[in-house]
Amino acid sequence: MIDQANAYNSKTTPERLSAARNMLEKALAGHPNDVDLQASLAAHLIREVQMEWLTPEGAAAAESRARNLLESALEHEPDYVPVLQAYCRLLMTTNHFVEALVACQKTLVLQPWDGATLFHMGISQLQLGRIEDALATFKQADAFDMPAVSRWTWLLGAGVALVHLDRYEEALSWLNRSLAITPGTGRTSMLIAAAYQALGQPDKAREAMKEALKIRPRSNAINVPLRTKNESPRYLAGSDRIMKLLIAAGLPEK
Repeated sequence: MIDQANAYNSKTTPERLSAARNMLEKALAGHPNDVDLQASLAAHLIREVQMEWLTPEGAAAAESRARNLLESALEHEPDYVPVLQAYCRLLMTTNHFVEALVACQKTLVLQPWDGATLFHMGISQLQLGRIEDALATFKQADAFDMPAVSRWTWLLGAGVALVHLDRYEEALSWLNRSLAITPGTGRTSMLIAAAYQALGQPDKAREAMKEALKIRPRSNAINVPLRTKNESPRYLAGSDRIMKLLIAAGLPEK
């Protein structure tokens, strides 16, 4: 059931995410103490929050449910990698970046080639303003090249870091690789739009933004940025530059 849910997420859409969640909920209802199912459902709920397809109320409920599932799982299996992976993701998603780095590192001690955990570590480093460290972490994940279901994430992360570093040509290479694996996030196309806009190619930037807005039709300059709690001044300054590029490429301001 977990493998089937992961397969649904390989080409992400709101409908596929919902179907995967329903499968995991049904399985957990039949086996409420199964730690693997608890960890998998928690990770899935956090993924839904990250995709920003939930209402604010729905996102808050998903975060709360994920936390409860993981706390229960950690009581029974404190060193179990799938639980630690999901806990690392939860802390990163809820902007507890320093704590996330600790949790991610604990996972990597047990499973150092874990690309998904490296991605969450990289995102935490990125938002703490450690842009170069984040890029190195994403590249390390790409060198390990697993698991397939998450591969697009660290490619996107590397692209984001390179855009923050004003290395736009390099960023496009990573972002297009990410887009080829999972086109359904919308955020990847937005970063491609920002890179093209910075490179003085407004037509390509607007085309990429059109693709992003097909997937995220309610997106605007207010709801696209990640929440700013605990983010570093360096990261916020870079995000502000990127937002100006996105607006120039056609992102509605409100």
